[in-house]
Amino acid sequence: MHILIYGKDVSNEQLPSVRLLFDILHKEKAQVFVHAPYLDIIKDHFDIPVNCIPVNDYYDLKDLNLDYVFTLGGDGTILNVVTLIRDLSIPIMGINLGRLGFLASIEQQYIDRAIDFLKQGKFRLERRSMLSLESNQPLFGENTFALNDFTILKRDNSSMIIIHTYLNGEFLNSYWADGLIVSTPTGSTGYSLSCGGPILFPDSSSLAVTPVAPHNLNVRPLVISDDAELSFEIEGRTENFLCTLDSRFEIIGKDCRLSVKKCDFGIDLVQLDEMSFAKTMRNKLMWGFDTRKSF
Repeated sequence: MHILIYGKDVSNEQLPSVRLLFDILHKEKAQVFVHAPYLDIIKDHFDIPVNCIPVNDYYDLKDLNLDYVFTLGGDGTILNVVTLIRDLSIPIMGINLGRLGFLASIEQQYIDRAIDFLKQGKFRLERRSMLSLESNQPLFGENTFALNDFTILKRDNSSMIIIHTYLNGEFLNSYWADGLIVSTPTGSTGYSLSCGGPILFPDSSSLAVTPVAPHNLNVRPLVISDDAELSFEIEGRTENFLCTLDSRFEIIGKDCRLSVKKCDFGIDLVQLDEMSFAKTMRNKLMWGFDTRKSF
């Protein structure tokens, strides 16, 4: 196997799991590549048992023939690695060293079992769609895409803003709110969910449009087809607003015109045969569990 290891940081509590993964890959005689900043971090904590080749950026990856990317962290780590692999279609296996972990669904105590499943072919690739941003101003450099969501938000403690929204060129609504979220099915369990948006199954071919603290209570989240294009114009008492793609943000002004649609490429998540989206929802959101106390 040719494996890329990607992480952002490592804590003392995570070190045994990280060391275990490298030990297993050494035993399997895998060719291991490591994102260079992460390699600099972990080599100060323990002796790595395999010869690792550092990878700096997307252009390094283009010359490699990788089988998988293993992410060590939480869902945010997967959001970050997407900006590294972009359109290369390298399957991602997320090992959860964080907290909730909807995307990084393989818990650290099952690392050895997950590797065995990969070897035996007991997995499937689950395609996840992404969003693509277009603007009349240069934003986000080369990474004008998002796996989770796109948002327009007010800044700091300023008053609410007005977001004039168009669906395929037709006026849809003017949202008087603190902001607006457009999420993929993957992002529907993130910021959108916390603002009252619906949970979308990964294969639903939909987008969720969720207002953030809307002024009018009759304004509700919408589910639209992912072949639609949404465009936006912004008004407010201040001159500047926030625009985000996943965890990345830019400051924009009133003259900025934005539109989002489904991206031309997506990512593939490794899902072990014993895993499913419904099972993840049940476990992470504790569906079917009676948490009431007996008095």
